[in-house]
Amino acid sequence: MEEVLDGSLSINKIVYDQDVIRSRVAELGKQITEDFKGEEVVVIGVIKGSLYFFSDLTRAIDLPVKIDMIGFGNIPDTTSKTGVVRITKDIDVDITDKHVIIVEDVIRTGLTTAYLSSCLESKRPKDITLCTMLLNPNRLLMTIPVKYYGFEIDDRWLIGYGLDNNEIGRNLPYIAEMSRKE
Repeated sequence: MEEVLDGSLSINKIVYDQDVIRSRVAELGKQITEDFKGEEVVVIGVIKGSLYFFSDLTRAIDLPVKIDMIGFGNIPDTTSKTGVVRITKDIDVDITDKHVIIVEDVIRTGLTTAYLSSCLESKRPKDITLCTMLLNPNRLLMTIPVKYYGFEIDDRWLIGYGLDNNEIGRNLPYIAEMSRKE
């Protein structure tokens, strides 16, 4: 086991290194550029987890994009079962009649993502497209149309590139499997 971040985390192995991540983000940026060529696009990152992916992805998109962030907080004892969250930071950009891309770090059950999409739908965008760095299709509890994703994952506990363990580890430049959820 490798100790990282001054011994605060133990990881088993690096699952996706910096080069693999960089290459995949460039591919996603190129695909989004092709799919939305000539269109007005607003890219909305879900804080805090998507911060690094969002930043790298928006720089890989060769279009004039508007960006914003949305934040949410869990409601104790309900979020994991219902997907209902409370918005802690709403968007500031007008998305009426615009193509919107929601950028997540990881989509597991899809409940929170569906709730956020529903909240943004009330602002009357032209459409909403989902993009996530990591997707766990085996845990999805509902069908959500994830158009872009970096990698499919399983139930391993991952950390790095925005993913955290008690707010530690987001700044790792790679995605690693933790020894155990600490």
